[in-house]
Amino acid sequence: MELSIRARLRAGDQRAYGELFDEHAGAVYGYALRTLADWAAAEDVVSLTFLEAWRLRATLHEEGESVRPWLFGIATNVLRNTARAGRRHRAAMARLPEREATPDFAEELVTRLDDGAQLAAVQRALGRLRRGEREVFRLCVWVGLDYAAAAEALGVPVGTVRSRLSRARTRLRALTEQELTARREPGGACGQVQDGRVAAARSLQGDIR
Repeated sequence: MELSIRARLRAGDQRAYGELFDEHAGAVYGYALRTLADWAAAEDVVSLTFLEAWRLRATLHEEGESVRPWLFGIATNVLRNTARAGRRHRAAMARLPEREATPDFAEELVTRLDDGAQLAAVQRALGRLRRGEREVFRLCVWVGLDYAAAAEALGVPVGTVRSRLSRARTRLRALTEQELTARREPGGACGQVQDGRVAAARSLQGDIR
């Protein structure tokens, strides 16, 4: 009888681990990229997620169907830790004495490629949600987990997932409109809008609805 991928992973089967990576790495990367809006940071999250998955393989239940909830639960924890580390880094940098800025043309180029008023508004609105609402929205809407799978990933009841997602959608609509209105007002920052980024922003706004 062929062992399930759960049993093989728990047993430390490296081939099963490779299958897990091949099947889910792209989805984990997309989840991290949409959360962080940073390609390099998203790649780091993928690496850390699969390292943690190997380290925590014994925590995977023997019975069950898809391993996605377990894996994205790990990815969510990695993103939490990444956010905390980012806050500590920014706080440390803020304590350093100011120095004359040197133009970084490579950074300017990346900024232009990534700019898009609508996408920026959605990202800022997401940042204003409670953490639980953000995580449920990302897992259910971006990753595509159902309520039960998201509940398993986050370790909360299914009813909590439903209520958080409903609140997240309602608040995101209002907050995104606030952000866009603020950007349109005199004195608001306006950046270049690239076609690809506009499409991404429209996709995000569709997700919210």
